[in-house]
Amino acid sequence: MSATIEQDTTPAPRLIGEAPPSPSGPAPEDGAPLNLPPALDGSRALTAVRVSVRQIPLLFRARRELGDTFALRVPERPRNSDERIYFLSHPDHVKSLFTNPDLAPSATSDSPLRPIVGPNSVLTTIGPAHMRQRKLLLPPFHGEAVERYTQMIADVAEREIGAWPLHEPFALGPRMQSITLDVIMAGIFGVPDGRPAPGTPEHGLRRMILRLSWLTATPVGMAAELMNAGRAEPVGLTKRLLARLDRYLYATIAAARARDDAQERTDILSLLLAARDEDGRPMSDAELRDELLTLVLAGHETTANSLAWTFERLLRNPAAYDRLRESVRAQEAEDDGWLEATIHETMRNRPVVPIIGRRVQVPWQLGEHRVPAKSLTLVSIALLHHREDVYPDPFNFRPERFLGVRPGTYTWIPFGGGIRRCLGATLAMAEQRVVLRAIARRTDMVAPDPRPERVLNRNVTMIPARGARVLVTSRQP
Repeated sequence: MSATIEQDTTPAPRLIGEAPPSPSGPAPEDGAPLNLPPALDGSRALTAVRVSVRQIPLLFRARRELGDTFALRVPERPRNSDERIYFLSHPDHVKSLFTNPDLAPSATSDSPLRPIVGPNSVLTTIGPAHMRQRKLLLPPFHGEAVERYTQMIADVAEREIGAWPLHEPFALGPRMQSITLDVIMAGIFGVPDGRPAPGTPEHGLRRMILRLSWLTATPVGMAAELMNAGRAEPVGLTKRLLARLDRYLYATIAAARARDDAQERTDILSLLLAARDEDGRPMSDAELRDELLTLVLAGHETTANSLAWTFERLLRNPAAYDRLRESVRAQEAEDDGWLEATIHETMRNRPVVPIIGRRVQVPWQLGEHRVPAKSLTLVSIALLHHREDVYPDPFNFRPERFLGVRPGTYTWIPFGGGIRRCLGATLAMAEQRVVLRAIARRTDMVAPDPRPERVLNRNVTMIPARGARVLVTSRQP
């Protein structure tokens, strides 16, 4: 159930920083013959399973054998006129999808998260409904709001680092989740220090979130994910666990509605309770439930795993790790950009969300290929980020490639893009800066096993298979 991002032997143009042009975009419905991308041979059912649990080696193999744009055959979907799913990784193709949201809307109906976060989430809605939700959610994640969270993030990180064992291997991933979940509980629900008191609905909610996070990485959780694939409503174990989580979540919403100081509070739940759309309508409890669960799950899981990947990569690249510690600890020196470059390179080299999808409403040109209307097209972020013509030596971890260089809009997309770009991107970057700086300043670490950790697919994310195991050799006060 794990994989590794290995060297790809696909021949590639030797252009530095720029992929060769490739025509892309809406094609006229003029009856012209389609030119479908080549498809990987194999059982449709087995391919669907591999996409879920062994996605990375499957996609790199497909690119190696078939080229930049290819198809995988999966069991036929009711709303798809073709049983093929089309994968792409050329920047021009990415741009054409991101800049035509009406003709290439998000493929939310196919998201594995839909049964979990529900139909009202900013993640699963499209069109006017999506824009309404996005406008309501945007203010808490930008500008002064993010600045207010910075000290809280630092305090949570310092507390967590102080509790780490010395000279004893442990998985960093769960420790990062502890930090990011505390930040989420404080920022979203207004819980002091992010640690809710026992007996409160927030305490029960936190326990259920941790339980769900743990379960999704187990064989039982992966089987439950496959059972829910393609469904709008959860079934089986997922349904039972979500019912328990919802009891705590709705109780938290009810308690927030009953507060006397709601107008004085700055937590995201209070802001959402006060928010009104253009017609003056507040959010319903069902809408709040879906949005809050989206923010909690997406907000803490992705950032935590990105931080875990950062140290998994750094400890296998000692020169980059040494330079980070030197940069952070030289307090009198000006910021040399290495910390920011490290974050950018980690998110390029190990994008936590490796795929995003669009469903084209008209025939679409993808280079020499043309796919039919209603086709499900998936951007492989992992393949895009490992293009040799954009990122020379793409499989090596080299933060210096981002020194003094802004990541490209259509070549570095760990947060997605267009109108679907992650709402929490600014907060996620701020959180990574604060936590990464605190860990690099206070600790010296080594990897108990020098071999790179393999990739484990968990729902829509890819995480270190062993949780990014580390050993702290020293810790500063």
